[in-house]
Amino acid sequence: MNKRLLKSVAALAACAAPLLGWAAWPDKPIRMVVPYAAGGGADNTARIVAQQMSTALGQQIVIDNKPGAGGVIGADNVAKAAADGYTVLYDASAFSVNPSLRKLPFDAAKDFIPVSLVATAPQILVVPATAPYKTVPEFIDYARKNPGKLSFASAGGGTGSHLAGEALNEQAKIGLMHVPYKGGAPALTDVMGEQVSAYFGNVASTLGYVKSGKLRALGVSSIKRLPGLPDVPTLAESGLPGYNVVEWNGVFLPKGTPADIVQKLGKAVQAALADPAVRQKLLQLGLEPAGTAPEAFAKFVQDETARVSALVRSRNIRVD
Repeated sequence: MNKRLLKSVAALAACAAPLLGWAAWPDKPIRMVVPYAAGGGADNTARIVAQQMSTALGQQIVIDNKPGAGGVIGADNVAKAAADGYTVLYDASAFSVNPSLRKLPFDAAKDFIPVSLVATAPQILVVPATAPYKTVPEFIDYARKNPGKLSFASAGGGTGSHLAGEALNEQAKIGLMHVPYKGGAPALTDVMGEQVSAYFGNVASTLGYVKSGKLRALGVSSIKRLPGLPDVPTLAESGLPGYNVVEWNGVFLPKGTPADIVQKLGKAVQAALADPAVRQKLLQLGLEPAGTAPEAFAKFVQDETARVSALVRSRNIRVD
């Protein structure tokens, strides 16, 4: 009996040892991988949120930019990292887009644990200030009566602006020609110059041109109107019920990370997003702060991935 008892105690101790180790988490700095270039939208947002998360966790969070392949290189780095809570992925909408457009070295649905949605970013459908249409219904009507005449710009194939335009084509049953650019800035320039008919731009880069009268805003891509443009209706209000195409940022951990670490990191994200200064900074960037439980974020990512997959198939979208 004594030998059996000793074996049982030893087995319990072996099981408890890892739990004792996790209980101290975090006891060293955390690496947050941002799979995009420094200075970009996701990077700026990650730095704002990470700083406040560091305060909540009592450990520094170090941003590690690993850009390339539309976010795939950085995400792969995290997918292959130790599941100990010290390597975190701060990703964006591309996380739910890439599975439909690229051959991935990881399984986005199985190799990560969604921790929290950080923020969503509505887009503004803008047209030249001199365009003959002033509302979304007028724009759609013009496109139907003038097939092949209208186009829409994007910041590149597979980007949020591309998918928003294709979603408009799909739901409105129109045929806007896609014109990809290498970024949002040249796309906006050509819309203002009437070289292209329309563009779904993020709030941070587009709102100023709308306010100055250089561009006309027809609609907003989210379910709710923008506080900065209260008189501009959503596309859902403008004859396209259910239209809701937003970009987003969120936090993930590698699969196998202990549940208590997932929960603790998620609460740190929520604490950061509850801070008034953090919220104000995100709002100034045109972002809507979120902060969700892991289960809710997992459902959000699943729904977004399914929505994008269906759109990619229906519109035969490809990345060059």
